[in-house]
Formats: sequence, C-alpha cells, structure tokens
Amino acid sequence: MERDKNFVLGIYDDEDVLLSAVTKVRESGVKIHEVYSPYPVHGLEHNLGYRRSRLPIAAFLFGLLGTTLALTMQFYMMKYDWPLNIGGKDHAPIPNFIPVTFELTVLLAAFGMVAVFLISSNLKPWAQPRLFDLRSTDDKHVMAIDLVYNSAIERDRIVEVLKSSGASEINNKTFE
Repeated sequence: MERDKNFVLGIYDDEDVLLSAVTKVRESGVKIHEVYSPYPVHGLEHNLGYRRSRLPIAAFLFGLLGTTLALTMQFYMMKYDWPLNIGGKDHAPIPNFIPVTFELTVLLAAFGMVAVFLISSNLKPWAQPRLFDLRSTDDKHVMAIDLVYNSAIERDRIVEVLKSSGASEINNKTFE
C-alpha cells in the first residue's frame, strides 16, 4: 500500500459526537489524517492537536516589506529621481507619504498572506481535490484515517475504535 492512498472513513452525523470522537480516537493511538466538515466546528483544531497558525507572522513580515518598499520608493523619487525645490529647500515630506505607505503595506500583506496560504495548503489551480465523501459538503462530518500511516494498528482495530466513538457508518476509500 502506498502512503495517502488507502483510508478508513468514519462518518459522523453530529458535531458534538465528532468532537468527542476525535479525542477518543487520538487517545487510542490512531493517528487521524484529517477531519472534513461542511461548516466550521468550534474546538476541532484544538482536539486534533493543531498548533497555532503562523500566517499572522507572514502577514507582519509582508506588511513590513510593503512599508519599507513604499518609503524607499518615495524617498528615492523625491530626493534623487525627480527632486523638487520648494522654497529653496529640497523636499521630502513624511506626512505626505503616509497614505501611499499605508496602501502598499496593506496590499503586500494581503497578497503575501494569500500566497503563503496557497503554498502551505498545497492548493494549485491544476490540482484535483480529494473528495473523501460527497456528503462532507452537505451535512456529514468525515474523519479520514490513513492505513499506511497507522500500519502498526490493524484495520479491524481502527474500525472498532471508530464504531465505539460514535461513527454512524464506516467506509473504505482508495485513491488512484
């Protein structure tokens, strides 16, 4: 069996049952590949053991890049590229730079966050999404467990753990 090809799916009808099931499955030693839900379930990422996102750090760094780029660009234009002599002095007014600096900061932070999100989520325009169960887009919650990743645990034991955790049905899914 190849990695990320064969899965056991636990289908859940209720989000509260799903939240307690995630905890029970993790405590039994089974590693969960992913949980798919038709809507956000509060506390699910905590129960799955996900760490806090580093996307705000990327946003700050891209915003800092935008601020630096905007100020550098404006100072270069006002001092070297096209200097203006206003009242006998060269002119580089910082307060006039604030709107452009703000806009470029926001623009680069937004584009940077989108790019980092797409790269880290491995979302490509040409990629075919893996749909474990069509009902996960409507009214069911799906817990996917990779059989290769959990090769130390027998498939029957995984099915038993899913049934005892409250799964309304259990399916197998194989991807080409």
